[in-house]
Amino acid sequence: MCFTLRVKPERIAEYRERHAQVWPDMLTALQDAGWRNYSLFLADDGLLVGYLETDDFDAARARMADTEVNTRWQAEMAPFFEDETSADDAFRVLPEVFNLETQLAAAAEGARR
Repeated sequence: MCFTLRVKPERIAEYRERHAQVWPDMLTALQDAGWRNYSLFLADDGLLVGYLETDDFDAARARMADTEVNTRWQAEMAPFFEDETSADDAFRVLPEVFNLETQLAAAAEGARR
């Protein structure tokens, strides 16, 4: 999954600082909820791009929504975003249009035929 959000330009430095050492219980909650290979990328203009792998994105988000640590984290992070809402509620999910492994597998399958 890939998603975007917008961080307020005047809060970018602090946002980066906060994510340099995320709370250990938040890290554990993400892992337990099924978030794998999760990364955030932040441009200097405030564009935040998130990437993660999970078996079921909706279920993983629902599991996080049920945790106390996520409620605290979202409350603290909301002021960083342009719409001042929970990041979990503001994800703009981007549809995948290309995947190298998928196309390599399809090409290999085609070559075997």
